[in-house]
Amino acid sequence: MDQQLLAGYAATAPVARMSNHGTHMCKVAMQTGNDLYARAGSMVAYEGYIQFQANPPSLGRGLGEWATGEGVPLMRASGDGVLYLADYGADVVVLQLAGDRLSVNGANVLAYDANLTSDIERVRGVARLSGSGLFNLMLGGNGWVALTTRGTPVVLDTGEQETYVDPDALIAWTTGLRIKGKRSFKAGSLIGRGSGEAYQVGFSGRGFVVVQPSEDSTDRLRVRG
Repeated sequence: MDQQLLAGYAATAPVARMSNHGTHMCKVAMQTGNDLYARAGSMVAYEGYIQFQANPPSLGRGLGEWATGEGVPLMRASGDGVLYLADYGADVVVLQLAGDRLSVNGANVLAYDANLTSDIERVRGVARLSGSGLFNLMLGGNGWVALTTRGTPVVLDTGEQETYVDPDALIAWTTGLRIKGKRSFKAGSLIGRGSGEAYQVGFSGRGFVVVQPSEDSTDRLRVRG
């Protein structure tokens, strides 16, 4: 076989704890003592010696959280090697938290470092109107997070200037931001002459928001065997 034809798909050495391999796959450099939580069933390949433990006891979720879509089915990965993760061909964005706290829709979580703090919290204020729903997964500390989106996302720095987002395209945001709603509803909307952008969520302050190029808020949460 002509190996040159395959060169564009060959594995490359990890450049960080987490990185992208293409736009639809996350690559994780695994080391003993630095475990990872990942969406159950998201492993597509690995090299080295890596083990998977289903349903980590410390992350058991109640029935109510499953009903909201925030009871993320997770597995714990440990060992040494390189781990590849994906979720039905969704786009993947990798973020590094440096003492930050991230509020993210549980359905968009692919993986995160096990040393990060995690909890389910009710979304407060106008952000509750986002496509994320009323409950989000809160991640905090120093470590890496991989999220999935529909299409290539944009990560906007809200510290540079006030940023407005369509609620249905909003995936995640750092906590501590100032959040407000903005309505552009006009009487013309009542007779079918609206812009289709009647409501936006505004963010300002030091941090960022992750926005996908899709306004479809349908929950993508799937349970794999």
